[in-house]
Amino acid sequence: MGLSPRRGLVRTVTIGMVLALPVALVSPAQAAPSPSSSEKKLISSIGSSPVKKHLQAFQSIANANGGTRAAGTSGYDASANYVAGKLRKAGYNVQMQPFDFAYFEEKSTAALQQLSPDPKVYAPTPPDGSVVGEFATMTYSGSGNVTGTLQNVDLVLPPGPTPSTSNSGCEAADFAGFVAGNIALLQRGTCDFVVKAQNAQAAGASAVIIFNEGQPGRTATLQGNLGTPVTIPVVGTSFAVGEELASPAGTVLRVSTDTISEIRTTHNVIADSKWGDPNKVVMSGAHLDSVTAGPGINDNGSGSAAILAVAEALGKIPTKNRLRFAWWGAEELILLGSEHYVTTLAPAALSKIKLYLNYDMIGSPNYALKLYDGDDSDATGAPAGPPGSDEIEKLFEGYFNVLRQGHVGTDFDGRSDYGPFIAVGIPSGGLFTGAEGVKTPEEAALFGGTAGVAYDPCYHAACDTIANISDKALALNTGAIATAAVVYAFSRDLPGPDTASAARTAAKTAPAEADAHGELRR
Repeated sequence: MGLSPRRGLVRTVTIGMVLALPVALVSPAQAAPSPSSSEKKLISSIGSSPVKKHLQAFQSIANANGGTRAAGTSGYDASANYVAGKLRKAGYNVQMQPFDFAYFEEKSTAALQQLSPDPKVYAPTPPDGSVVGEFATMTYSGSGNVTGTLQNVDLVLPPGPTPSTSNSGCEAADFAGFVAGNIALLQRGTCDFVVKAQNAQAAGASAVIIFNEGQPGRTATLQGNLGTPVTIPVVGTSFAVGEELASPAGTVLRVSTDTISEIRTTHNVIADSKWGDPNKVVMSGAHLDSVTAGPGINDNGSGSAAILAVAEALGKIPTKNRLRFAWWGAEELILLGSEHYVTTLAPAALSKIKLYLNYDMIGSPNYALKLYDGDDSDATGAPAGPPGSDEIEKLFEGYFNVLRQGHVGTDFDGRSDYGPFIAVGIPSGGLFTGAEGVKTPEEAALFGGTAGVAYDPCYHAACDTIANISDKALALNTGAIATAAVVYAFSRDLPGPDTASAARTAAKTAPAEADAHGELRR
């Protein structure tokens, strides 16, 4: 854990000040030798101007394309072309890697209405996510306007004492006696939502309602991701709504969803430097897509703009190791771009990637400075990263310690694009300033801001615009990104084991509970 910040320094810090610090002090000896004076000058040359210009460009692209840069939309395509154009001009070999994916969009606000015995209209969660209502359309839900009788399916009420007690809808046998055309009422529990929905659809359900299970921490409205398209409406509700609907029997409901769910093609943008040892690849990445609800300037224009500025500064500099930068598509639909890249790369090519650095949401307005926990010293529920990840964490710790700037660890919990890399044993690390989670009093004392409020109140919402960026967090993190890129570009001793076979030791991460920024699947 780093030192508490000196208030005078933190209030006035700029990217230029951060990058002008003596880099030799922020580089752990085991990770790299002390950079030369020319390397220090190179780091300090990356100012705030290019990062902010790229953010403004992403905002302008969203403005011109319906307010979004989501994968599968014209806004994403324009963002990818913008990044690729800047990289080619900077001297990189650029690949636009295509892949197909299941596109999802909620076109208008859903409806859930009890018609009898007690008429009631439930509050929806609109497509822009501006508020969370009593129910929400699940990602990859089908479209339809259904009126039918509600039928309970193997519910556990009152809920069991621990999470994942309910097996509701997880087996085809649960639907024995289900009346075709009815609406299935299911409870969150031991299997993925898509299993419940598919079993219900196979049994003839006209729509599906899945309510939260009911234990502490499992009562709020489910905003779930099925992962695979289904053809009937599927919505998630709070435990309170589900419990209310479960009794009496024979309740008649109307469920209406208006969605697009189809196969589309999108791209990763991969840029390789023309310099350095191609057998020692230092890779940095950030997801380029937003959610459909908004322009995604913090999530994740911030990480995308920062690595683009760093890549531009390094593109024509001869380095010892090969630099590779990636802008991932369809991260918001459960890491699809990075997963496609890692799983389709030949083993020989994969073994050349010596480390992966991930930057996702680095400018949250109510930020905490979070470093991925490579050595499991701060983890609260996930294991350490693959061997060498601890060295990456130490590099970032050293950077912030020199600034006398506090920092905290954060789990490799599977919610961003490091996931596919650590799954195949590649040393990984990176930076994060928080998403929908709530800032603690201890973090407020360390970083300023407001305790009890989300790190990013505009997370996955239309208000994630250019106004949703902390310039201070962006400056601090861009300095760290530049430092790591240069240190590892010239390092003779990269993190991790020396042998490729040891470096590829499997690492298991990501509890099934959350994927891609908390879009629940189970």
